[in-house]
Amino acid sequence: MQVTVKTFAQTREITGEDNIALNLSENSTIETVISQLKARSDKWALALEGSVLTACNQELCDPKTELSDGDELALFPPVTGG
Repeated sequence: MQVTVKTFAQTREITGEDNIALNLSENSTIETVISQLKARSDKWALALEGSVLTACNQELCDPKTELSDGDELALFPPVTGG
């Protein structure tokens, strides 16, 4: 199956990538995607270090969420502010 990964803010700045098409095995989860991306390079490992907000098809979701063919996964760095 194929999913599209979109990155935003600091995650995009560190990796230099904003849209990625990934081929995954059936029953893959968001955790699976994050692990694969971290293994791609040191930049990805740094960008995804710590907590990452995830949204599947524009809805915030848990990293254990199972993905389906054609899903869009968005990765956001943690939000801080005051």
